[in-house]
Order: sequence, then structure tokens, then C-alpha cells
Amino acid sequence: MASLSLPLSTILIFILCTLALTAHSVPFIVLHGIGDKCSSKGVATFTKLLSNWSGSQGYCVEIGDGGWDSWTMPLLEQTAIACEKVKNISELSEGYNLVGLSQGTMIGRGVVEWCDGAPPVKNFISLAGIHAGIASIPFCGSEWFCALVDLLIELEVYSNYVQEHLAPSGYVKIPTDISAYLKGCKFLPKLNNEIYATRNSTYKERFASLQNLVLIMFEQDTVLVPKETSWFGYYPDGAYDPILPAQETLLYTEDWIGLKILDEAGKVKFINVSGGHLEISTDDMKTYIVPYLEDETSRQMVITKTSPFNWLSSIWHFFLELVGFSEDQPLLRVVD
Repeated sequence: MASLSLPLSTILIFILCTLALTAHSVPFIVLHGIGDKCSSKGVATFTKLLSNWSGSQGYCVEIGDGGWDSWTMPLLEQTAIACEKVKNISELSEGYNLVGLSQGTMIGRGVVEWCDGAPPVKNFISLAGIHAGIASIPFCGSEWFCALVDLLIELEVYSNYVQEHLAPSGYVKIPTDISAYLKGCKFLPKLNNEIYATRNSTYKERFASLQNLVLIMFEQDTVLVPKETSWFGYYPDGAYDPILPAQETLLYTEDWIGLKILDEAGKVKFINVSGGHLEISTDDMKTYIVPYLEDETSRQMVITKTSPFNWLSSIWHFFLELVGFSEDQPLLRVVD
């Protein structure tokens, strides 16, 4: 058998290039959705695939026990925990990318805007984000039941008890009751810098410093009402019609958080994919997520095609809790 001998200079160049790839790789974190956890098959596979394809190290950041705390811990507290965890991961110290799934996008934005002393977030990739809030009840089954649950939501969702014990109440925004929302909702008005008297320019500066903001909306999403909230679109104050695109909302035109700055700089990517809530194929993951996780030096990776995965979720258990039911179903799972 013939032996292959390489010059020492060639070997040294190869080693240096390998070290350079490692040194310049930007890590990323994943923040999972409600009812899920980092150890679940769906989230673990999602994180691993993105890491393998991008050549960057991925970390799923868990808050408390995952599923239960994602339902019952106030979002302000969840964000504070995520902030401390990010600051304590030494590999993120030079900056990192962030991938958020549904409710995880809200925690991620809180980390970007509020986390003092944290390393910078470079690219923010949002899948089915609830950026402008949710306004109605998905999967309620029948008209009379929908009406009953809607009434309970309007009566109770902004109470101190619900705000302190059910995390999703922090982003319910009833368009016909904006005064109660601004007064009682503890999370989203702060995140979106909506209250004039407490508006904070630092939140805007930090959010506007992102290199890229990737907003992925799912065309058949019936969990988020309206689904356009994934693009910061929402209803006008006082009505459920029409759905305003982001560029026609006050958040954008008055630029409360820097979204207009990012958009006018060409840094906001409005992506629409086919599928239900968090139902994304591997092809779409490679097309719309991976390019924002990999460095220029790692983009020559060979990516093998795998079969599509469906990412299924439900926010319905939140509303069932309000009427006395419970359900144990993870937000994200992989279907072969």
C-alpha cells in the first residue's frame, strides 16, 4: 500500500485553518416554547440539527423545570433567569445568535432589551413570535364555548393573580380593552415600550443594534391570533379589523423599540413559510435559519437532505386552565 506524505507546511496550514474556523464560530442559543423543555426530543433534535448544519455550537437555555415553569412563572421572572444564564455561559461572552420558538421569542427579546451586562445578540431568529400579542382563542371548539372563554379572558386575564401565575397572560392584548391591557398586563407593554411615561430609550438602542432580525410566520398558524403578530402586525386599538401590517402600527411609525430603524436598514427579514404553528421542514430550516447561524468560513459545509419534520404546538392548555381543565402536551415534538 502506497503511503501519502504531506509537506509540514501543508499540515500546519490545515491545522491553522481548522483552529480559525473554531475560533471565529459564533455560538447560538435556543429558547423553547411553552410547555416544552430542552431535553424533549423535538427541541434537542432542532438544536442539534442547526448546530450540525451551521458548524456553530448551540445551547438550549432551560428555565427552571422547563414545561411547568414555562406555564406558571411570570415572563419577567423567566427573562431575568435567562439573562443570568446567558451571562454565565462563557462561550457566549463575545456575542451570540438567538433562536426563539413562540413564547421563547418573547423571553429572547427581553434578554436583548433588558439584560444589563450581557454579551451582544448578533442575529435574532424568531419562529412564530408573539411580538404584538395575541387577541383571541384558538381551538375553542364551538361558538358558545368561544364566547364564554373570551368573556373569562377579558374579565380575568389582567388581574394580578392571573398575571403572576400564568405566563401567557403577559402577552394577551385585547384590542377592545387597551386601557386595561396597559394598566394590568405586566410583560408585553414593557417589552414593546408602549407606555409613554416609562418608555426607555435603552430598550430601543439595544434592539436596534441587532445585525439581523428574522421573523418567520407560519401561513396556516391558527394558534397565534392574528398570525401576523409574528411580523409585528396587529389589530388597531379598539377593533378586531383590519389586521395592520407592522409598518402601519404605532410601534413602528413612532419606533418605540427600533423596529423601523432595523427595517429601513434592510435588517428585518419577513419570512412566510407553509405550515401550522411551528411546523417547519428541514429545507426551510436550512434556507431561512442556518445562514444566520453560520460564519462565512463555515458556509462550504456539505448538508445532506433529511426528511421533513413537523413541529406541532398548542397554546390551548392556557385557556383550558382558565376554565378548569388541564392538559399535558409538549409544545414541540418531532414527527417522523
